[in-house]
Amino acid sequence: MEESIKDYLMEILPAKEGWIRDLEVAAKKDHVPIMDPIGIHFIMQLIRIHQPKQILEVGTAIGYSALRMLEAYPETMITTIEKDEERYYQAIQNIERQGKQEKIHVINGDALDEMEKLYQLGKSFDFIFIDAAKGQYKKFFDLSVPILNDSGLVVTDNVLFRGYVANPVDSPKKFKNMVEKIRGYNKFLMEHPLFDTSIIPIGDGVAVSYKK
Repeated sequence: MEESIKDYLMEILPAKEGWIRDLEVAAKKDHVPIMDPIGIHFIMQLIRIHQPKQILEVGTAIGYSALRMLEAYPETMITTIEKDEERYYQAIQNIERQGKQEKIHVINGDALDEMEKLYQLGKSFDFIFIDAAKGQYKKFFDLSVPILNDSGLVVTDNVLFRGYVANPVDSPKKFKNMVEKIRGYNKFLMEHPLFDTSIIPIGDGVAVSYKK
């Protein structure tokens, strides 16, 4: 997205409550990656339209996106998985501060294991948000398929990764392997027989996959 367009969209976003700004400041200070304001605003709009009863988030971080998704549709229930123990406890604290612990269940563990457990428990979801280790995206998606209800959505963040995915020759050496994995993942999504996918160049790139 061109900087002038991004600046314009940032300028016209609705005013945020104080707790949202506080979380954004804390995330920036501690170098915790969270969705940018334009991207999360788009995700929230998807949720308002889709009105999912059950949401699964892969990658809680400090609980920012889970709280924003609940803000978009307060009737939903959210299960969110975080591998990092310190961030897990930060998320719990942030969720409890907003009094949302009855609506957001945070699991501390490796998502690859925890998603399999959810399948074994017979859990299912209407909306799955993947925002975790980019090199594992395909595995996360494969584990999403059997626990996603028909007409459900899988939304994946960072699928354009700083623009390097579209222009891999420009990517620094340290990112080249990850960029190739994301390119492969995007191709996998677009060709998946069970899903219709659109990739939206907003934020760091968002893929929206609809289960037929």
